[in-house]
Amino acid sequence: MPGHNARVKTRSRYVCQSCAETFLRWEGQCRNCGAWNSLVETLIREPARPARAASRGPVADGAGPMALADLGGSDVQRMPIGIGELDRVLGGGLVPGSLVLVGGEPGIGKSTLVLQAAAGVAGAVADTGGWVLYASGEESGAQVRLRASRLGLLGGPAGRAIRVVAESDVGRIAEAAGSGPSLIVVDSIQTMTADGLDGPAGSVGQVRESAMRLLELAKTEGIAVVLVGHVTKDGSLAGPKTLEHLVDAVLGLEGERYAALRLLRASKNRFGSTEEVGVFEMGELGLSELADPARAFLVDHDRPAPGTVVAPTLEGSRPLLVEVQALVAPTAYGTPRRTAIGLDPNRLALLVAVLGRRAGIGLSSHDVYANLAGGLTADEPGLDLPVALALASSLRDRPVRPGTVAIGEVGLLGELRSVSGLERRLREAGRLGFTRAVVPAPGRSARPPAVPNVEVVAVPTLRAALEAALDGALEGPLGRERERAPVPT
Repeated sequence: MPGHNARVKTRSRYVCQSCAETFLRWEGQCRNCGAWNSLVETLIREPARPARAASRGPVADGAGPMALADLGGSDVQRMPIGIGELDRVLGGGLVPGSLVLVGGEPGIGKSTLVLQAAAGVAGAVADTGGWVLYASGEESGAQVRLRASRLGLLGGPAGRAIRVVAESDVGRIAEAAGSGPSLIVVDSIQTMTADGLDGPAGSVGQVRESAMRLLELAKTEGIAVVLVGHVTKDGSLAGPKTLEHLVDAVLGLEGERYAALRLLRASKNRFGSTEEVGVFEMGELGLSELADPARAFLVDHDRPAPGTVVAPTLEGSRPLLVEVQALVAPTAYGTPRRTAIGLDPNRLALLVAVLGRRAGIGLSSHDVYANLAGGLTADEPGLDLPVALALASSLRDRPVRPGTVAIGEVGLLGELRSVSGLERRLREAGRLGFTRAVVPAPGRSARPPAVPNVEVVAVPTLRAALEAALDGALEGPLGRERERAPVPT
């Protein structure tokens, strides 16, 4: 057969994910590096070698190395989805030829989000004859139609421009995309299988090979591909770690399953920032954008509540105000508990130690619970001061002064350190009606930001912050720790 020798030969080998050594059969331990359970069945493609290698000639024009300033380039042509929060996280929309992975816990709304994204793209390209391919390996076409009907997508352009195929074979999905759709949605990558591998769907080899073939389809045809991925019990994406390296962007949908708010973050984005966050609300018509995400995580109280402090956080370029809640109670057992939800537990333990040693707030015999209201998860160092104030407020059973926000990093010596974007945070707090802010004192040559209608109280230490936020917080019989460990002035 003509051209037979030029065909690509495919064979299956077991490749170590630690050292890349190949083996003919699976073994429990890699004989090269000693890693256990690291061999994964992988398809290896080897093009047939020509009988005689061509002689090396001169380098073609433009093929040699060029100076960085002389490299030609054009701006990335993005395809807006039409969902502002999703476009924000992606950096302005989908890039043709890119591979995007969307992960999240079961029932969090991944399929709803990608179906709404497919509808947004379909509405934009329907007038020009474009269409979207939705490949479902978990649900039948009738089930996808039921979800689309619930979201109100059947009557619009999406009802005609989205073509559904209930298929789990990657090769057949590639054949269905032969006429060139604008977007391919695969739900989910763990249900896909590839020819040439005997492993079941969801195995490491099948997931990796399926993603490789979809990546090849995206790059060669210039089609944006969105993959839906499952997560494991520890919250990480299921499948091989190489799956996250193959894709161009990794988006994670977070939130409490039975709560309304959902957060969309990018842990990897080759075409944009990974600092942005999208805020959605789950309702009867799917995920909807919030008109004012800055106040989404605030809780309305009839009166000032002890143990709560509002913190103006910064997610990328967007300031969000979140309520930090703390509860301090005498322990009933020998070892006190330290529980943190939405916060770093190690950071909480550090703040408990600093409060006892540097501020006279002894918590060594108390159970400590800290939480970010609304299901938000943040690891920003600027939350140190709000958490410390909430702990002291709960211990003293004394609320923070009304209309007060706090932000700042706490050091081991009890000093306060400034955070980035302070003026932007305080302006957002002033817009939402807060009139007082406790912040770290700036350096000698700097001044605290001047924000209209907000009294900025700049303090140098944690002890001074407690006195500014809580009247008489360091007084009373519960401050015995201060007598044993005085803070040098």
